[in-house]
Amino acid sequence: MNIVLTRLDRIGDLILSTPAIASVRRSWPQAHVTLVCSRHNAGVVERNPDIDDLVIAERDDSPSRIGARFRGSTDLAIALAPRTLDFVLVGATRATRRIGYTYVRRFMTRLSARRYLTDLAISEADPDLCDRDPAYAVRHEVDQILSLVSLAGGTALSRSLVVSIDGADRAKVAHVPAGAITLQLAPRWLRDGSTLTSTLDLLRDLRIFGLPIVAAYGAESAALAERVRADLLADVVIGDLPFSSWAAVYEKSAVVITVDTGATHVASAMRRPTVVVFEHRYFNLNSQEWSPYDVPSVILRKPADTAPASLARMRAEIVGAVGSLLGVR
Repeated sequence: MNIVLTRLDRIGDLILSTPAIASVRRSWPQAHVTLVCSRHNAGVVERNPDIDDLVIAERDDSPSRIGARFRGSTDLAIALAPRTLDFVLVGATRATRRIGYTYVRRFMTRLSARRYLTDLAISEADPDLCDRDPAYAVRHEVDQILSLVSLAGGTALSRSLVVSIDGADRAKVAHVPAGAITLQLAPRWLRDGSTLTSTLDLLRDLRIFGLPIVAAYGAESAALAERVRADLLADVVIGDLPFSSWAAVYEKSAVVITVDTGATHVASAMRRPTVVVFEHRYFNLNSQEWSPYDVPSVILRKPADTAPASLARMRAEIVGAVGSLLGVR
C-alpha cells in the first residue's frame, strides 16, 4: 500500500499533524508513507520515524505536478492542511481514496474540494460562530487532523506530538542555561494589544523569579532581538536557528512564554510548560484550536488597547502565569 500525505503551510501546523502521521504508520504498518511538505516546514519532519520518503515542494513547484508523480501508484492520499493547494496535490495523485478537510463556513472551498477529493470532512472551527457564543466548542487541531485518519479507516490512533532532536542539536545550544524562562520574540509582541516598551518591561519583570532569561527569535524579529541584547534584558539572546536547535533550546527551559505562533507547538512537542498570549480578536477560536497540547499551560488574552494600565495588567498576568507553572506563589 502506498500512502501520500501533504502539508504545505506552517511549522506549527505540521507539528500538530505529527500524531496523525504516526497514526497512519500504526494503522498501516506495512505501507510506504510519503510526506510532501514545504521548504519552510521541512525541519519538523526531517527525522520523523513514521515517514519513508520526504518530498519538499519548493515555492515554484506546482502542486498538481508534484501530485502527478504519484499517479497510478497511490492507494490513499490525505491533505493534512485545509487548503486548496494541498487539495490540488492530493487530487493529482488520483489515489483511490483522497481525503481532506475544510472549515464549516468556507462554502466555496467545500464546493471546489469535490473536484479533488473523494472524502471531505468538515471542521466546526469558525471565528464568527465562536465570537457569537463563547460556549461554542472547537476541537484542538490535533483531533481535527486525527479524524482524517479515522475517516480513511485508520484505527491505531496516536496522540503524541513527534519532534526528534539528538545530541548534536543539544551540543549546539550547550551554552544556553538549563532551567531558564524562555521568551519567544515575535512580531505580535509589538502590535495589537502589545508594544515594544511593554515587551521590554516584561523581560525586566521576569527577573523576579531569579532564573536565567533566554530570548529566542526568528529572522523576522532580529531587530527586536538586538534591542533586547543592547539593553541587557536576557542572559542569552539566541535565534535564527535550524529547527532542531530551536527545539533543543526549548527542551532546556523551565517554562516558555510566547504569543500565538508556531513556538507554542514546539514547546508542546518538547513537553515544556507554556504561557501563550493570544490575540484579542478571535480569542475564543484560537485559544481552543491552537492551545498548547497536553502540557501544563496558561492561556491569556491580549488587551483590546495599548493603554498603560492595560499593558501593565497583561504583564502582571504573564508573570503570575509563569509563577503558577513554576510552582511559585
